[in-house]
Amino acid sequence: MKIVVLNGSPKGKQSVTLQSVSFIEKKFPGPQIKVLNISQKIKKIEKDKQAFAEVIKEIKSSDGVLWAFPVYTFLVPSQYKRFIELIWERGAEKAFKKKHTAVLTTSKRVFDHTAHRYMNAVCDDLDMKFVDYFSADMSDLLIVEERKRLLQFAGYFFEAIANNYPTLKRYQPLPRNTFKYIPGRGRKQIDNSRKNIVVITDSEGKGTNLEKMISRFKQSFSKEIEVLNLHDVDIKGGCLGCFHCSQDNVCVYRDGFVDFFNQKVRPADIVVFALTIKDRYFSAKYRLYNDRQFVNHHTPAFRGNQVGFIISGPAGHLQYLDDINEASAGFSEFNHVGCVTDECGDSREIDSQLESLGIHLVRLSERSYLKPVTFPGEALRKILRDLTWGLSRFFFPDDHKYYKENRLYDFPYKDTKMIGRMILFSVLTQFPGFKKEFNKNIRKGMMREHKKIVDRL
Repeated sequence: MKIVVLNGSPKGKQSVTLQSVSFIEKKFPGPQIKVLNISQKIKKIEKDKQAFAEVIKEIKSSDGVLWAFPVYTFLVPSQYKRFIELIWERGAEKAFKKKHTAVLTTSKRVFDHTAHRYMNAVCDDLDMKFVDYFSADMSDLLIVEERKRLLQFAGYFFEAIANNYPTLKRYQPLPRNTFKYIPGRGRKQIDNSRKNIVVITDSEGKGTNLEKMISRFKQSFSKEIEVLNLHDVDIKGGCLGCFHCSQDNVCVYRDGFVDFFNQKVRPADIVVFALTIKDRYFSAKYRLYNDRQFVNHHTPAFRGNQVGFIISGPAGHLQYLDDINEASAGFSEFNHVGCVTDECGDSREIDSQLESLGIHLVRLSERSYLKPVTFPGEALRKILRDLTWGLSRFFFPDDHKYYKENRLYDFPYKDTKMIGRMILFSVLTQFPGFKKEFNKNIRKGMMREHKKIVDRL
C-alpha cells in the first residue's frame, strides 16, 4: 500500500504537522509513505511543469492521499491553495479520482473546521473517497492519549484503503456560472467626499464579471475611489511560519507588502474586497495577501472600518465563507456590511445591489457603527485571549500589550462582585423558604435593572 502525503507546511521537513506523519509511519511500517513538500516547493511546481507532473505521477501510483497541513488564518496556507488551483488549471483531476483520502491538520484549533470543510469540498470535487479528518493541537503529539487517537485515525484510514470502503459525499458540485454581466450606467449619487474608500481585488483582467462589477461600483460615488490590484503588489511569497516577525513585527521578506498594507489599506475608512471564487474559496493571490497579514499577529487590522465584498462566483454555496467573515468581523472589530455576487444572473439586480452596498458602507461609516459581536467572533476573541495570556505573550509581546491596553483580558473570575453574589445565592438557596421565593421572583429580578433604564425615558 502506497500513501502519498501532500505536505502543506511551508517549512517542509521542519513542520510540526510532519512529525505526526513520521509518528504514524513508524507505528505502521506496512504502508509505504511518500512525503511531497508541496508548499515549500510551490514556486518550482508552478513554474516547472515537469516538477508538477512528477507530483501528479506519484499521486497516480498511490493507493491513498493524505492532505497534511497547518491551518493558516481559517484555511490552508496560500502555497497549498495555489497547488490546488493548479490541479484544475492543468487538467490533473483524474489522478485523484476514486482514491481514498484524509486530512491531517495541526493548529491551536482556531477555526480549523473551516479548513476541513474546504478540503472536504475540494476532495468531493475531485471525486475522491473522503474518509475523515484529524485535527491535532500543536502539542497533541506530546500527550499519550492524543497519540493513541492519532493512531486510531491512521489505522482506520489504512483499513478503508485496504478494504476499499465506500465513503460519504458531503458537498454537491458547484453550479457553473455562464452568466455575462452587462452593467448599466452609474449615477454618482453617493457622497463619499469625507470617506477614504479602497477596493482590494484579485482581478486578472478586463472583460470579466468581477472587473465590470468593480467599474460599476466605482460609478456610484461622487468622488473617485482607489482600486488596489493584488497582482500589482510586490509580494515575494507566502507566510513561511518562521516566526521571524514575532518579537518586532518585521517580516523575513523584504518586499512591498508591509508598506502597501500600512500606507494604502490601513488609512482607509471603508475597505471592499472584490474577489473571484476559485475552486471552493477565493484565489491563492488573496490567500497570499491574507497570510502575510500575520505580521500584525493577533491584533485587529481593520478596527472600526466598514468592510464589504464584491464576489464573482458561487459564494452562496460556500457557507463557511460567512462563518469566516462573521468571526473576522467580531475579532477584528470591523463592521461586515454585506456582499454582492453575480450569482443572481440579473444585471439590473446586480447594479442595484452594488449601489445599495455603497450607500450602506458610507452611511454606516458616518455613524461609526459596529454590529454587536456574535458567537463566531466572540469565541475567536476568547480563544486568542486565553492563548495570548497563557503562552503567546512570550512569542508575541505586541499582542500581550494590545490585549492589556484594551482590557481584553476580561476573564470571568475578575468580576469579584458577581462571584460574591453567586456564592451568597448558592448558600441562601439551601434554605427551602428562600429557594421558593427566589424561584418565584427570578424573572422579575432578571429584568429589574433593565426596566430601570427603560423607565428613565
